Amino acid sequence: MSKPMKKIMIRDYKERIGDIDDAMLISLRGVGANDNNEFRSELVKQDIHVTVIRNKLFMQAFGDSKLAELSPLLTGSNALAYGAESVVEVAREVVRLVEKFPEIELRGAVLDGMLFEGDAGVKELSKYPTRDEAIAQDVTLILSPARNLMGAIKGPGGALAGIVKAIEEKLESGETIAKA
Repeated sequence: MSKPMKKIMIRDYKERIGDIDDAMLISLRGVGANDNNEFRSELVKQDIHVTVIRNKLFMQAFGDSKLAELSPLLTGSNALAYGAESVVEVAREVVRLVEKFPEIELRGAVLDGMLFEGDAGVKELSKYPTRDEAIAQDVTLILSPARNLMGAIKGPGGALAGIVKAIEEKLESGETIAKA
């Protein structure tokens, strides 16, 4: 391949992938054309993109980014899956689709510069919470002691208010209240 063609491909990778730091590496080798189209269309519905890459050119384009962590896995034919809100969502969707398309090989993924290798690594990553889920969990952890405290404070007060209300209703209706 000529140098100008390589430069065009490197520029194309940079335009398509942009400044994405987290992505997943898969191999589509052995996947039929119809299955490949169906797989990609399922991913597009989730705003996930797949780009087939040339390993050496990919490293020339992204050798200085966090995607360079994928370099040990760049052997054979590969495709990069990226997009959605995070690579966790990409991993979840691809793992789900691998059940339908078992020919797809999960090579690995990178999240915040941390490499998840192979099938097991990607499945582990798919179980991580997304950013929004992690924030929700943190907020719940922060607020739960305050909720428990408010419940403890309101509980006896609510019971006392109920007793006072019952006494008030009995007195208004003309009943006498027995001494305790």
